[in-house]
Amino acid sequence: MLLFRPAIVSALLCAVGVSAVLVDFQVAQPPPVPSGVKECTVQVLQRDFANSFGDAEVVQFTPPTDCGEPGSWSAITLNFTVTSNGTQFDRLGIFTFQNVEIWCSLRTSTPEPTFNGIIWTYVKDVTRFTPLFAKEGLFILQLDNLLETGLNGIYSTVLHATFYASSREHPPAVQANKIIPLSTLSNTTGNDASVPPGFSINVTVPENTVSIFAEIIPSGNGDEEFWYFSVADEFLSDFPDGTLGQGPFREVRLLVDGRVAGVAFPYPVIFTGGVQSIQAAGGKPITSYGALDLPTYFIDVTPFVPLLTDGKSHNFTIDVASAEADHTILSNWFVSGLLQVVTDSSSKRTTGKMTSYNAEPFAVSSNTGHVDSNGDIHITVSATRKISITSEILSGSGKLTSVAWTQDLTYVNQQDYLSNLSIQNLFQSSVGSSKSTHNGASTVVDSYSFPLTINLTNLNPSGSFFSSGFDHSYNRNLDPGLFLGSTIAERQTAFGFFNISSSGNTGNGTNNNTQNTFQRRVNAAFDNITLDEISGSLAKSSAPAIDNKKVTGQTFAPPRRPAGHFGF
Repeated sequence: MLLFRPAIVSALLCAVGVSAVLVDFQVAQPPPVPSGVKECTVQVLQRDFANSFGDAEVVQFTPPTDCGEPGSWSAITLNFTVTSNGTQFDRLGIFTFQNVEIWCSLRTSTPEPTFNGIIWTYVKDVTRFTPLFAKEGLFILQLDNLLETGLNGIYSTVLHATFYASSREHPPAVQANKIIPLSTLSNTTGNDASVPPGFSINVTVPENTVSIFAEIIPSGNGDEEFWYFSVADEFLSDFPDGTLGQGPFREVRLLVDGRVAGVAFPYPVIFTGGVQSIQAAGGKPITSYGALDLPTYFIDVTPFVPLLTDGKSHNFTIDVASAEADHTILSNWFVSGLLQVVTDSSSKRTTGKMTSYNAEPFAVSSNTGHVDSNGDIHITVSATRKISITSEILSGSGKLTSVAWTQDLTYVNQQDYLSNLSIQNLFQSSVGSSKSTHNGASTVVDSYSFPLTINLTNLNPSGSFFSSGFDHSYNRNLDPGLFLGSTIAERQTAFGFFNISSSGNTGNGTNNNTQNTFQRRVNAAFDNITLDEISGSLAKSSAPAIDNKKVTGQTFAPPRRPAGHFGF
């Protein structure tokens, strides 16, 4: 009997060694940066994470001045490089700066090391956080690792920041007037909060605020890492004891003074110790999309501005809800967020009114299913969400802005458990569109499709020989409002096997990735890259094709930003 749960995955995490140091990587569009401008690179931190639970790296950051006045830069990137060897679980890394989680939160998981070692580098555009980098503050990396019998991998990390001077062709990056964290505000560890229950913080915005854009950073962990495999509660009696319930639907909500301001149906990130530990030997060398750089979600909170500019504190809450009757989830999701605040040129208070509000507390959902006479189980969970909020905002300088924020999201998850639970098939589809307009002009735009198909099969009645395959896509057209957007169409298909035996665990698989935006197609089989083709406008300066047999530990340079582009 095979039933997908964290305990089974944990038993598969630490098995396969390879003959050479591996370059692990996530297929992702590289950040565009300006060309022909002065660059200043500084080392932010360096740390070997061994027994590091509860012992984050905390450093004081001072902005460089060699590339212009702090805050005048045209772009900022972070380069995170990690090496490790031995045996270890995948760990969650969380970067916090000025109490704000950064690098698309810069929340990342670690690929699992091999006996001969791994190395990976990720370069991320963090230009939208320019107001934070323009002043001194605490930089925190939380990477909770543990050394014990059977787990001896140490993660050796180094983080560099590169600042690009502005010029006539590359002006200073567009930035908000103020960034407000939605976090625990800790100065000793990562600033994410564990939910449930929901995380709340009181916030006071400037009285001359004219627009607010929220960015929400969620990730499922613990019993919620494989939330898309959880079983609807009404069918739990048909499964063995220990099966995880609360269903597979998750909705991340942002509430302002108790009212829903916007939501996200999250992308199902598969970490390197997830399904990939079976079908591709721990997600090596190609991780699933998002494993090294989790997606974040943008909500236009501007319709609430007339209610928030009274000089008083207001409650912001981030939580995660299920489709069960009580809407609760298991433990736990890590969440945080931030507000990008734009103020008026006048110091006078912004006024106005919310003209309409249509947002139910929770998504509309349904659970259906049946058990066949032979014991096969079929369950379908579906959900929809519609939000519409409008306001009129009058700035102190006299500008009247009509704001509209809408969301239309749909979700379906179908699970089939066959042959006495020895075969598990999952299909999940999440499709949606979010949009805001300010005086009729599109501001925040986010349309996406996140299809996921997984097959897990127990090929041996004793439960020691497994095969798996998945088809996983991230399709998203995003314009986050103030900053440069992106269009990403990425698909990963993979198949593999895993055998647990007293003489040693073995396993491997094939892993095929295609990203259509900056056109990269890369395949891996048995821990080696078999194809790596790069094309498109950003390909000229991007990383060369990778040969895992010839690893020198080099760091790949980011591509150059086309003239006239800036921001996110």
